[in-house]
Amino acid sequence: MDPKLFFGIVSVFIAIASIIPYVRDIFRGQTKPHVYSWLIWTILQIIGAAAQFQDGAGYGAWALAIAALGSFLIFIFSFKYGTKNITRFDLACLIASCITLIVYFGMNNPLYAVLLVVIIDLLGFLPTFRKGWEEPSTETTSTYALSGFANFLGLFALQNYTLITTMYIGSLFLTNASFVTMIILRKKNF
Repeated sequence: MDPKLFFGIVSVFIAIASIIPYVRDIFRGQTKPHVYSWLIWTILQIIGAAAQFQDGAGYGAWALAIAALGSFLIFIFSFKYGTKNITRFDLACLIASCITLIVYFGMNNPLYAVLLVVIIDLLGFLPTFRKGWEEPSTETTSTYALSGFANFLGLFALQNYTLITTMYIGSLFLTNASFVTMIILRKKNF
């Protein structure tokens, strides 16, 4: 079996597995997704997967496409089960993300566009980081750990290595790993 295909398949299974504990914990009332973050992540992961497929990422884009579907599902659930702790900071992040998205759609340079997607993703993650810092028990750490791992494996599944195909999923690995580390440390001190 082609090693890239193997890593692509494994990353897809891990991406699917990452959603399950989060959805389970939503229905148990233990996890409260932040609607702004999940909206932004849904949009960005759709754009990111499309850009990766377009630039020849192949198997390496599969997990991101699956993650986009999972993010959309959680976004839908966040209306009923999400956090009610929405701050002005969160709104500012959403507005900044939307403005940056508008700029993204006007760009003709795919490299700059992917760099902008990374920035938007970080802005979209900030409300969840803030919520996770203040209320670490409202997040399912395993989801972010598995998602980060799926993105890490996705790097090995890429069939074309360029900044366009690697930058976004590499940044997803780093933000997920940072979030998991922060949540673990906060839960110890909470």
